[in-house]
Amino acid sequence: MNKKGFDAEITLNKTLEFNNSVEKPLKKEINQVKKVDINVLKARAQEAQDKENKKNISIFIVFLLALSAAGIYLSV
Repeated sequence: MNKKGFDAEITLNKTLEFNNSVEKPLKKEINQVKKVDINVLKARAQEAQDKENKKNISIFIVFLLALSAAGIYLSV
């Protein structure tokens, strides 16, 4: 059986160099948790809901106007 592709020779004569990690001190990552005000979250949710309500009302009014226009057209 011929093993082509597995003929690589691996030599580990050199020691690994870790100069970068030795010179730099360890960085302490400070994870500061930002406090979130519940009133701000409620206000954002209310704004999104208001936009959706306005959109739904405008669609309903357009549908109602189209239905009334079709009713008037068909009755005349």
